[in-house]
Parts: sequence; structure tokens; C-alpha cells
Amino acid sequence: MGLELYLDLLSQSCRAVYIFAKKIGVPFELRTVELLKGQHCSDDFAQVNPLRKVPALKDGDFTLAESVAILLYLSRKYEAPDHWYPQDLQACARVDEYLAWQHTTLRSSCSLVLWQKMMLPVFLGERVPPETLASTLAELDRCLQLLEIKFLKDDDFLAGPCISVADLVAITELMHAGCHVFKTRPKLAAWRQRVEAAVGEDLFQEAHEVVLKAKDLPPVDTAMKDKLKPLVQCCCSEEGRACSPGWRLSSK
Repeated sequence: MGLELYLDLLSQSCRAVYIFAKKIGVPFELRTVELLKGQHCSDDFAQVNPLRKVPALKDGDFTLAESVAILLYLSRKYEAPDHWYPQDLQACARVDEYLAWQHTTLRSSCSLVLWQKMMLPVFLGERVPPETLASTLAELDRCLQLLEIKFLKDDDFLAGPCISVADLVAITELMHAGCHVFKTRPKLAAWRQRVEAAVGEDLFQEAHEVVLKAKDLPPVDTAMKDKLKPLVQCCCSEEGRACSPGWRLSSK
């Protein structure tokens, strides 16, 4: 059995893994795990990843969880071009710095925006208090400002002149929050265009098709709504960032 990737492209971390694997030519079998049907909670999937989160990788008898670990595993095993995860000590440290920062900042904010603006009211029929959404959007704005000032600066990409895995992780996060985040931030909009060009427009659109059509999802049935009730309560609370849905369904 060859390499298998367990993914749901509704998940931003799964999209990063999918784009990277496709871009560097990894031969893999896609195993779709539908989060909104609770398939990640099944006993069968727990045999692959006891954490019950996607993405997950299975390479023969070897299994691996956590999206960053998977990205680096693929980079090393398939000898990806150096710019993706540089050998140079300081260039590599810049990529690592972003990967260490993003999962408790940009990831949680982008996840909450998707859930509070779309998934909860449209998919689950749950009202989100306006003050809760306003607080989430304010935190997202703060994170976007830091992304520009600290990481992007005046470079073409987050870690320098070439695209890296840091850019894939970041762009999939921002697409989770919605294309509106680029409208008032020309520097990020130009960066997005560079990332999309480097990845390839067809692959970029393919990976994001599911999340861009999330508004068309049919309402969830009662049984699944009950299963997701703790997540609903978390997302609707002022403390939602502490238990962001990105942590419950997909890995960092």
C-alpha cells in the first residue's frame, strides 16, 4: 500500500497538505474524511489517528498526525525544492517562526470567523451574538496586522523571496476567513496573487472549492447538531478563541 492522506478540504490544514503534496508530485491515495458527518470520530479512523483529527498520513505501517509534521515529512521524504523548507539555518528558522506563531493566533481567528459568519447560522441554524462576532473580527484584524508587519514586511513571501510551506499554511487560513480579508489590505492581496501564481491557479482553486461553496451546504440533521452542540456553545461564547473549532476538527 502506498502513501495515504486522510483529508477533508473544508479544513484549512488539510488544504495546505493537499496543495503541497500535489505541487511537489507526491504519489498518494486520497482518503476523504468528512468532518461534518463526524467521520473523524469513527473507530476505523481512530486506528489511523487516535487524536481523531485530520489531516493524517499513513505510509505503510507508519502513521503521522499534525499538519506541520506531515508537511515536513513530505518535504524530506520527497526531497522538495529547497525553498519550501530551506536548509539554510536562518531561512529555515523564519519558516519555523511563522509555523510556531500561527496556530494560536491566525488559525483560531480564521476558524472562528468561518464558523460564526457562515457555518453556525447557515449550516447549524444557530444565531451568533453580534458582539461575539465583532470581537472575533477585531482579533482577526489584529492578527492580520501582525502578519503584515512581522512576517510579510516588504518581501514577496512570508519567509523571504521564495514561497515556502509557511505561505501555504497562511493562505489556507486566510481563505478560511473569506476573500473579504484581502479587500482592505492591498499588501496581503498582492501576496495572495503571488502565492496563487506559485502554486498554480487550477490547483489553488481545486483545493479551495469546498470552503468557497460552504454557504451552499444543506442544514445539518438533528443527530449531528446534537453531536456538535459543545462546539456550537464554544463558538458562540466570548471565550471562543480558547476552544477554536480548528482545534476540534483539524490539527495544527
